[in-house]
Amino acid sequence: MIISKFKTATLSIALAIGAMSFQACDSLTKTQKGAGIGAATGGVIGAIIGKKAGNTAVGAVLGGAIGGTAGGFIGKRMDKQAAEIEQTLPNAEVIREGEGIIVKFDSGILFDFDSSNLKEASKDNIKKLAASLNQYPGTDIKVIGHTDSRGAETYNMSLSERRAAAVKAYAVSQGVPSARLSTVGKGFSEPIGDNATEAGRATNRRVEIVIVANDDLKKEAKAQS
Repeated sequence: MIISKFKTATLSIALAIGAMSFQACDSLTKTQKGAGIGAATGGVIGAIIGKKAGNTAVGAVLGGAIGGTAGGFIGKRMDKQAAEIEQTLPNAEVIREGEGIIVKFDSGILFDFDSSNLKEASKDNIKKLAASLNQYPGTDIKVIGHTDSRGAETYNMSLSERRAAAVKAYAVSQGVPSARLSTVGKGFSEPIGDNATEAGRATNRRVEIVIVANDDLKKEAKAQS
């Protein structure tokens, strides 16, 4: 119990410090925030993104960050790519924080109910995203599938994995190198909405595409800084 209270107190202090930092730097761009990311502010960014994306996506963004001037170099590039994706993909939510980008699609945009076959109309979304990924080659991409809580856990896990794999396969067919893409299915283990309501379940049925700098881009960023 003492350990738990200590951890809670430590986290609260870190979040408070990070929150004050953000309030003092409201005028900073996301690139500038990314350049100064640290333990406390990283926790705050995680909390901000975590309201919109699952833990796996948040972890990929924070885990890929290098910080400092090199992080600012990467962040500037991510700012540009995120703005272009947002303009070309009005059906997607583009989350831009730190040194990464999360592109989030509601599953209903990409798939019919209980299906892992991409809708014909939705293929245009993945095609446009693939064009952006090809234009900015210095990144790794993680595709994460999610479901709501209805149905068996094992079935939902399989469905989320198959949906993530379908997105990857179509992106590869549009010229994105397979080696840049990884997939994971999370079933209903990472909800961002209330599974007790239809609106919450609809929010939880989603596919997240996480874009972070690869090793080559990190080396370039460090060389430029």
